[in-house]
Parts: sequence; structure tokens; C-alpha cells
Amino acid sequence: MRWSTILALMGFLMLAGAAAPQFALAATPPASSVISPFHWWAWPLALFLVTFLIGIVAVLAGVGGGVLFVPIVSGLFPFHLDFVRGAGLLLALAGAISAGPGLLMSGMASLRLAMPFALIGSVFSMVGALVSFAVPADVMQALLGITITLIVLLMWRAGRPESSGRGAGDRIAAALGLAGVYFDPAAGRDVDWRAQHTLAGFAAFAIIGLVGGMFGLGAGWANVPALHLLLGVPLKGAVATSNIVMSIVNTSAAWIYIERGAVLPMIVTPSVIGVMLGAKIGARLLHRLHAAALRRIVIVVLLLAGSRALLKGFGIWN
Repeated sequence: MRWSTILALMGFLMLAGAAAPQFALAATPPASSVISPFHWWAWPLALFLVTFLIGIVAVLAGVGGGVLFVPIVSGLFPFHLDFVRGAGLLLALAGAISAGPGLLMSGMASLRLAMPFALIGSVFSMVGALVSFAVPADVMQALLGITITLIVLLMWRAGRPESSGRGAGDRIAAALGLAGVYFDPAAGRDVDWRAQHTLAGFAAFAIIGLVGGMFGLGAGWANVPALHLLLGVPLKGAVATSNIVMSIVNTSAAWIYIERGAVLPMIVTPSVIGVMLGAKIGARLLHRLHAAALRRIVIVVLLLAGSRALLKGFGIWN
């Protein structure tokens, strides 16, 4: 990671830490943020260890860290869901910021493709964040459980179709110039692509932004399928462009959480450091382990976490 990226991230976290308590006095923060019989430093340390493992698993299983962070941390730690959701967005944002510049320089990520879909995703992510603060915490827990269950079903049923990216495109994509070419080092050739089904893509990213803003899940779990399967972008280009979309969409929703006082540095800082360090380890282990088997383990873990969120939401398991 470059020093400029690290400094930008540290500045953002410091700004969040300074702004959150001030906004929290005027806003309506959760009444019980953390209930702990242990020393205060035990929770950040435990959070760092858990998120370090999440970072490793997220890379190996090919899922975003946010979609693992929110259900697992809300189930294992006594933090209010609002603070966990705020940290989840910053977590996904940190990963996207760290990967984005390199992907743009390599040519795999397309800023022209990312901007229109990131714009509509940003608007709906802010709407989702605002709506979430008007919903009672137990209802949000139940909705989180339902959402995680649906994500598990999507991951389980997802196949591995390869899109050539050489379809005819459509008029909207042609007008916006949603086409390009990048060099694939693994294949040793240039890959050209043209976006398709642009209107359906706008609708998909609106839903993705709404869900991501409501639950702080980020959008990596849905951006790639939308770009690859729906818009017809080749898989590597879809993965690269997804990071650019996330860095824009998650920033918009994150400011809503900061304004509402739902960002605590004690939760965000060890989580971001843990996931980013774990992601580096996961990247090194990626070629040694069977990602398909690990992906099944992730599905089981998410299913358990989603079930627990449902039970907590209905007051069966507190």
C-alpha cells in the first residue's frame, strides 16, 4: 500500500473520530453502545484478532470483508448494531481505497464504467443509511438476518459463467461510452468489452446501494455479479471496477453514519487494521488453498450468523 493511501485513510479515521462524538450529542445515538464486564482494551484486541481472520477468509473466499464483518461482529460482540454497521462501511471503504489506484493504473478498472453506476448507488446508499436510523434495532437485526440468508443463497447458487464482454451493447451504453479494452497478463492478450443491459444495471446498483447503506455490508458481494453477469463485463474487469464503485458508494453512506454519531474509533481502527493485515496474508495463501472448499465454509458461517441475527431480532436469543 502506498504512503499516500495510508495517510488518507488515517486522516479519514481521525476525522470520523473527532466528528462522531460531537454529532452524537445532537443526534440520537443508541442508548447502550457497549456493555462489557471486561477492561476496555480487551474488546479492541479481540476485535483485531477476529477481523484479522475475517481479512484472510474474505480474500480466499472471494467475498467482501463487510459482508462477513457485520453479521459476525454483531453476533460475537456486545456492540450496538448501529456502530457495527458504521464500522462495516468504513471497513469496506478501506479495502476499496487501498486497491483502487493500482487497479486504475493497470487499466483493468474502468472509471468511465464505474461513475454512472456509482452515482446511483451513492444516492440510494444514503437513502438506505437514513432509513436504517428510523427503524428499531430489533427490526434491523431481523432484516439483517434475512438479508444475510439471501446473500448465502445467492453465493450458493452462483455458478461460474464466463462472459466474453463482446456483446452488441445497447444505445445507453454507447451514448455513455461504456466500452473499453485492458491487457490480461494471465491470458497474454487484450480483452475488449462493451456494457449491455444498462437500464437493468442502474436498477441493480440502486438496490445494491440501498442494502449496503442500510446494513453496512459494502457491496463487493453484489457489484461483481451485477457487472459480470448482468452488464457483460469480463470477470477481471468486473472485479477491478467493483473496487472503484465501492470506494465511491461507501464514502457517501459513511458520512451519514458519522453525522449520526454511529462511528466509534475504538471499533473502526482495530477492525480496519485487522482486516487489511489479514487480507495481505490471505493474498499470499490464495494460490495454496482450495478456495472452493473455503467458500463453502464461509457460506456455513454466514448462515449461522444470519440465523443468530434473526433470533436476536425476534427476541429469541439476546
